[in-house]
Amino acid sequence: MTHQLPVKVYYEDTDMGGVVYYANYLKFIERARSEIVEELGVDQLEMKANGLVFVVTRVVADYLAPAQMGDKLIVQTTHWAASPVRWMFDQQVWRGDQCLFKAEVTAVCMTTAGKPARLPAELRAKLA
Repeated sequence: MTHQLPVKVYYEDTDMGGVVYYANYLKFIERARSEIVEELGVDQLEMKANGLVFVVTRVVADYLAPAQMGDKLIVQTTHWAASPVRWMFDQQVWRGDQCLFKAEVTAVCMTTAGKPARLPAELRAKLA
């Protein structure tokens, strides 16, 4: 499955050099993952009330080129269930036809007590 999220770079996203601060790319890709969860019909507040949460356990990131204030970006995300508990994401941040950032992200489902848990059945079905 592939998803696209538009993001505009604001002053608050940049560092003293006028480029997007490196950690903000992680925020951009987190927003995209949150949108995917919502679009798939998963209510994370309800999940948490039932004792389950998503936790990012791994991020491998490459910064390829800088984005600057005013840039209009697209966060492109491909995702799939890699196992009953793991949700995998390949994410890129694009400005036009130039890839500025890419990351491989692993998220898992856990209980609020910190134990691994299966992804919700309805989510596994949608990701299959």
